[in-house]
Amino acid sequence: MPIAEINTTRIAYSLEGQAGAPVLVLSNSLGTTRDMWQAQAVLQREFRILRYDTRGHGESAVPAGPYTIDQLGRDVVSLLDHLEIAQAAFCGVSMGGVTGQWLGVHAPERVSRLVVANTAARVGTEQAWRDRAALVRAQGLGPIAQATPARWFTPDFIETCSDRVGALLDTLRGLSPEGYAACCEALATADLRTDISRITVPVLVVAGLHDPVTTPADADFIACQIPGAQRVDLPASHLSNIEAAGQFNDALRAFLLA
Repeated sequence: MPIAEINTTRIAYSLEGQAGAPVLVLSNSLGTTRDMWQAQAVLQREFRILRYDTRGHGESAVPAGPYTIDQLGRDVVSLLDHLEIAQAAFCGVSMGGVTGQWLGVHAPERVSRLVVANTAARVGTEQAWRDRAALVRAQGLGPIAQATPARWFTPDFIETCSDRVGALLDTLRGLSPEGYAACCEALATADLRTDISRITVPVLVVAGLHDPVTTPADADFIACQIPGAQRVDLPASHLSNIEAAGQFNDALRAFLLA
């Protein structure tokens, strides 16, 4: 898998699709890798898809933490520079959506259109993230993985798609505890509530109707703060790009090709 040596670390990525097609960057959530976007492969009909593992995750390196949202955002900018991509559409879920908001504020010239899904301008509380980072460093990712299905998916999806859920949990358990914890610390200090009103690129905000982590109310806040933002709800929990993949893809295609 290609590796970009950027920002004194290594970011693993894949770039797939027809050369010359517009580029769509897909940014993973906390505790997943670029493999979480398997259901979005169909978008290669219209886009060249750039997926990457956020630092500390998957095949990317695990530099010493804590990380910051500035670092996660600058990794995207540097990856685009590395690949000589002047501008791309961007879609991120959860932590990836926070990264997307940072890009919209701090690097709007690099983003043609922005999709932020199952995310918030301020996710959780600082203390909760610091507590989770400390737990993972002390006990590994086992306790987190045990509680994760109910946060990521609805009960019906867990029952009917147990193989897919199990594979995602195996990925979570196999991640670096330090990388996961360092990203928790990035989320602990990430607060874009007073910044996102400055975003001027076209934005689509996607919410899961059953998401207990980043709720429809969080999506409402983002959509109300960003001038002209569009808003869509999907019948899913936190990882709506997986649970409601067809509707997610339709929403992306309609927004990005408008």
